[in-house]
Amino acid sequence: MTAIGSLIFCSDCGNLLEPNVGKKASIECDVCGAQNKDTSSKVVVTTSKPSAFPSTLRTRLRSDVQEITEADMQTDATIKQSCEKCGNEEVRFYTQQLRSADEGSTVFFTCPKCNHKWNTNN
Repeated sequence: MTAIGSLIFCSDCGNLLEPNVGKKASIECDVCGAQNKDTSSKVVVTTSKPSAFPSTLRTRLRSDVQEITEADMQTDATIKQSCEKCGNEEVRFYTQQLRSADEGSTVFFTCPKCNHKWNTNN
């Protein structure tokens, strides 16, 4: 029997043999009846422990990881623009793409003094 990749051929007549479903020691040829030893490739699965390949970079990354909460993240920026309601000179803003990609983004404003909110489309 000859195996090319995952195809198995009879060593006597060259016929393409059926895959060895039952995992028998030999495969019988449907054309000539010859018994062919199963030499097809077998699947081997290996596993290793995480400590098997030590890495100084991995160790350093584990020790340098910092966790931040949502309260730690600043999502708004400050701009010098007067509030529509109270006239405060500085307001917070952030942008978000709400419309299609070829159109401008929407800018959301919030006054830190009176908490008035409004938005404009760019």
